[in-house]
Amino acid sequence: MSDFIELFIKQLQSPTLGFLIGGIVVASFGSQLAIPDSIYRFITFFLLMKIGLSAGIAIRNSNPTEIFLPALGAMLVGIAIVFIGQYTLGRLPGIKTTDALATGGLFGAVSGSTLAALLPQLDSANIPYEAWSAALYPFMDIPALVTAIVVASVYLTKKNGEASEKVEIWPIIKESLQSSAVTAMLLGVALGILTKPESVYESFFNPLFRGFLAILMIIMGMEAAQRMNELRKVAQWFAIYAFIAPIVHGFLAFGVGLIIHKITGFSIGGAVVLAVIAASSSDISGPPTLRAGIPSANPSAYIGASTAIGTPVAIAICIPLFIGIAEMMAR
Repeated sequence: MSDFIELFIKQLQSPTLGFLIGGIVVASFGSQLAIPDSIYRFITFFLLMKIGLSAGIAIRNSNPTEIFLPALGAMLVGIAIVFIGQYTLGRLPGIKTTDALATGGLFGAVSGSTLAALLPQLDSANIPYEAWSAALYPFMDIPALVTAIVVASVYLTKKNGEASEKVEIWPIIKESLQSSAVTAMLLGVALGILTKPESVYESFFNPLFRGFLAILMIIMGMEAAQRMNELRKVAQWFAIYAFIAPIVHGFLAFGVGLIIHKITGFSIGGAVVLAVIAASSSDISGPPTLRAGIPSANPSAYIGASTAIGTPVAIAICIPLFIGIAEMMAR
């Protein structure tokens, strides 16, 4: 519990949540600060291209024959987490479905910092894992975000008066996949796989990424301040979900990893990697993608739940939990 509290305080000081809170504060005091929409659109495109490029490079550098079944498992788990969010959090009193889907998408996406915290601990515990297992993250991250955006589009279409008519699902899916957010991300993935963009990635996209993300968090914070009344009555549900969900998602993914272990010999350490990336929630790829893809969702709800509570739970509770289970199974 002391580790959790320490990480909780640390996450409140993290750049992602810190700049979001900064935007909320300046907007709450009536500041006239405004960031032009054209700059916002460029920043969003830049961030999503970088996310796609990093995922594509990771996929290209992995072993396609060994990674196929674990990657499929990661994809299915990421999609399942979105629907878990929709049908649990989304059914609680006062929770908007779009907020539940955005939260599910963020928890289905992956935190690179949580993954980075896991791997040294696996090494210290002498638990073997596949060298390419870290490359599983885009297979869970991108399907979860795309699923959240597509399902939200279907829901909003039905809600906005078409419920009495037959709603064609494929045109909605097609429109979602052609949206600027998803297109930029998938373009980055394709370029990362089919070309060798490492030089431009390392010299341009990677150095500027966190600075642009900070600006986006200020924009989202200012928007969140305008919608704070929506959150006050239901904040406790997001807090409860953010504490329980990482553990549930982790066990779901660990079970999938064990099935793959029985079929292919996928290591127990690899199953732990799969469990922890499922337990994690994105503070990098998720916010800009969901802000562009589900603009009606309240960022203070899904980012606050993920960064303030979900990440400490994943690092302080889920990592030692699943490493401990792996050590017991190895005896």
